[in-house]
Amino acid sequence: MARDTLITCRCLCKSYHDIQHGERVVALDNLTLEIPRGEFVTVIGPSGCGKTTLLNIVAGFERPDSGEVLVENQPIQEPGADRGVVFQEYALFPWLTLRQNVEYGPRERGVPPAEAREIVERTLRLVSLQGAENRYPHELSGGMRQRAALARVLVNDPKILLMDEPFAAVDAQTRAALQREVARLWAETGKTVLFITHSVEEAVLLGDRVVTMTTRPGRIKADVAVSLSRPRDPTSPTFNDYRRAIEQLLTDAGTAASTEKPG
Repeated sequence: MARDTLITCRCLCKSYHDIQHGERVVALDNLTLEIPRGEFVTVIGPSGCGKTTLLNIVAGFERPDSGEVLVENQPIQEPGADRGVVFQEYALFPWLTLRQNVEYGPRERGVPPAEAREIVERTLRLVSLQGAENRYPHELSGGMRQRAALARVLVNDPKILLMDEPFAAVDAQTRAALQREVARLWAETGKTVLFITHSVEEAVLLGDRVVTMTTRPGRIKADVAVSLSRPRDPTSPTFNDYRRAIEQLLTDAGTAASTEKPG
């Protein structure tokens, strides 16, 4: 049975005024995308193609010029607790301990202290940070800080995780470990994930679907279902078939977009 659609992006258009060059820049052009509940969707495309703009519109940080975003058939007007955002930066308060950082959301929502403590401890176990509760951000490794940032989002139990290249600032070994961690968390929690990346390997490794975008103005070039069992082996022949196919789509999308007149 098909899963119900949780996120609907319908005919999104978004442009900005480039002050430096005195011209209008079209970031997204007539973009339509549906994401079923519980699905992990990765979005990949060249720098400046509108990936982060798409995520910011779904998050409610920006409004489209035209078109709409619906979550459970309700239009998005502003940020909401049903959508948690994990950024490239760790977004931790340096003067608070790990526990205090993760407690911040429940405390702001008025969750009773005993209940908040239980939720925080459960969340820290979920992201494998138990035992580090009293450390400050500067005492944590890059991977631990990013897991802490993820814990700050998960502790609020959002329906949707919006992840904007969250592993771009860490080394390759840490990135691989965090990819495994996110895949495990997704399997355990059943969250719906929209994950922005520049890495074809990461997109195939994590996504149920890989959405490829053209260069600006951002349009969807292809939406590729990844029919690989999990956990995935990036050295397998089938995995590399997907990787090569998506790399070719990105090459074709860039070439096609470069021949178009600017919008």
